[in-house]
Amino acid sequence: MLPALPAARWGHGAQDAARAFTLLKQEAAYRMAMIGRIRFMNEQRVNLDGFAREDPALGLVALHSPDDPEPSLRVDDGRVVELDGRAEADFDAIDAYIAAHGLDLAVAEEAMALPDVAAARLFVDPAVPRVEVVRLVAGMTPAKLARVVALLRPAELMLAMTKLRARRTPSNQAHVTNLLDDPLLLAADAATAAAYGFRELETTVPVLADAPSNAVAVTVGAAVASPGVLVQCAVEEALELELGLRGLVSYAETVSLYGTEGVFVDGDDTPWSKALLTSAYASRGIKMRVSSGAGAEVLMGGAEGRSMLYLESRCVSLARAIGSQGVQNGGIDGASVAGSVPNGVRELMAENVMVMARNLESCSGNDALMSESHVRRTARTLPILLAGSDYICSGFGSIQRYDNMFGPSNWNAEDLDDWLALQRDWGVDGGLRTADPAGLEALRRRAAEAVRDVYRHLGLADFTDEQVEAAVDAAGSKDLAAGDPLVVPQAARAIRAAGLTALDVAAALRDTGYDEEAERVLAMLAERVRGDHLQTAAIFDERMRVLSLVTDPNDYAGPGTGYTPDAARQAEIDAIRQQRGVADLRRDQAGAGNDRLTARGPAVFGTDPREVVIGVSPGVGRRVWRTLSGLLVTDVLQELLDGLEEEGCVPRIVRVNGTIDVGMVGLTAARLAGSGIGIGLQGKGTALIHRRDLPPLANLELYSIAPVLTPELYRLLGVNAGRHAKGATPVPARNPYTDEAIEARYHTSVIALVALERECVDPLAGPEELVLT
Repeated sequence: MLPALPAARWGHGAQDAARAFTLLKQEAAYRMAMIGRIRFMNEQRVNLDGFAREDPALGLVALHSPDDPEPSLRVDDGRVVELDGRAEADFDAIDAYIAAHGLDLAVAEEAMALPDVAAARLFVDPAVPRVEVVRLVAGMTPAKLARVVALLRPAELMLAMTKLRARRTPSNQAHVTNLLDDPLLLAADAATAAAYGFRELETTVPVLADAPSNAVAVTVGAAVASPGVLVQCAVEEALELELGLRGLVSYAETVSLYGTEGVFVDGDDTPWSKALLTSAYASRGIKMRVSSGAGAEVLMGGAEGRSMLYLESRCVSLARAIGSQGVQNGGIDGASVAGSVPNGVRELMAENVMVMARNLESCSGNDALMSESHVRRTARTLPILLAGSDYICSGFGSIQRYDNMFGPSNWNAEDLDDWLALQRDWGVDGGLRTADPAGLEALRRRAAEAVRDVYRHLGLADFTDEQVEAAVDAAGSKDLAAGDPLVVPQAARAIRAAGLTALDVAAALRDTGYDEEAERVLAMLAERVRGDHLQTAAIFDERMRVLSLVTDPNDYAGPGTGYTPDAARQAEIDAIRQQRGVADLRRDQAGAGNDRLTARGPAVFGTDPREVVIGVSPGVGRRVWRTLSGLLVTDVLQELLDGLEEEGCVPRIVRVNGTIDVGMVGLTAARLAGSGIGIGLQGKGTALIHRRDLPPLANLELYSIAPVLTPELYRLLGVNAGRHAKGATPVPARNPYTDEAIEARYHTSVIALVALERECVDPLAGPEELVLT
């Protein structure tokens, strides 16, 4: 093993510089000395991540720090006089607020007396109802709850999440942003996200002043695709509240909480100011949750030596105390900080479980890319997807990574098909569905045209038909032509200066012929007056019904209980656009070259020593006309014939009707051939050279990887068969190399092709002669 080198120290003097240069040269030599396997491993994406040693003093510790307080609670005449080892006189602002508003003192004595292990078992015991866990957790201090949740191992966290989430039906949230704040693209992408099943759409801006325009564009786009989609524009709190008061957004989650008083003060905030803002949103019918998450205090140098889990437990307790209906946590912007330390990803999930145990909506933090490793970021999310959460992602980037103005999410548009496949693989509801690809163009066009017409009607901007078409087709903002950079800021200023509201947007939609969309915008405003969507964990389904802790409570109590997708929803989950069946393959095969291959009666034994017989499987020329590589079977046969003729051999084609086994097809052909050499060809393209005296499973050459076979390789197979027939020594062909997962891509097609072939098998029918014209 090579020794570690000391780090170079840069100084101002020539001696220090020379020493540093020497160390750098030594380090370069050290790296060159690494063996190829390590050099190769160093190039993998996981090594783009940062990994930190645990350092409790800096807060770089996930679950337990030596400085985490011992859980304690002392109450005197209904007043908390000690909280987690700190006397009332020493309370900071967070302690004071939790002590005054965040604990159910009626159950506190019972809850705090529970041994930690006994309390943790309640989280996962199916026989203990969710309501009982919630009742007891209401009396637990932040340190107590953190200690209990830290005992849950990964599989137990999944069980706890399955049982404790507030709403029975899982859902998902999307980011809809772009680099240009282009309203047409925002609307088209918002409609697309809603079509894929997202029930909350969150936008933000690269330029703060653009926010009103973004809010209008996303609201209109969402209304085109579905009723009941909640919209947020995540910007500075005063502006976001203003947009909410005007009805241009319907929820908020950017009210940030922190686990130490010093970090709170740095943000010019206190628990009381956050409580006031929470009430301001709710009083105007705007659904609201707070945001927190491990790593924030570490990043801001204010962790006070405490573990990330303990600090987040304080945030969750504070969220309950200030009256928020939910929490967005699980790392959020600090996810990569938590992910850098041992047990960090486990801590991120534990944060979500604490929210659920406090009887709050959990918006699980998947809105920040915690790793450049596809394996790590999938591993971070998969347990939450399997267990279910109120929102499995607090911001799935439904747009491409480069267009995500929050920064790349853990999941982005590049991963949408993967997510849909994961749902299907596990039979779980991840909140999404496959949108009809054929219908998306019309949907995106209607959304872009609606925004164009609304902006024109309101005098905000004038977009061309060419700009609309570009937005409809664009995969992202890089596909748009450069436009006037002042159009969006001017439109945003006009929205704000004129005091435009969602009522004005609805009227503009109605006046320009978008009656259904106008009704959907008005319906959302009516629901804000009614206020049912302010219930904990509330979403609207596509019939504008409120699903929440009140109307759709999680009733999981072990196997056979809780949420399971109904038949219609399961069909949506299963029906990804890539799935194919025998009927699809039959359509692909129909008519492909079927005028070139004809039958000429029973096959006979040959006597010419130059004769090589090409045997094909039963479906060739009946059901199967195209191989897995995309080549027509007739073209493959032509290459084999040409290769044999190059060697001066006499080729003959027979169809072997009694079996689809390529070995038996080739052996049957060899036994019919005058030379004793035969070629076997399956409809899917697998081929081999056989000899009449060999066992069925033996052969002279085998082309096994049908999807990557080329015309040149088939011709070479014909050449080599001819050389075997003449007694010459051929140069064996090599199957072409590919690092693609051939099985994963082609096995479903193989199954379908084999099904077509089996329809043609007739064990009683002998081989028949075929002629290729």
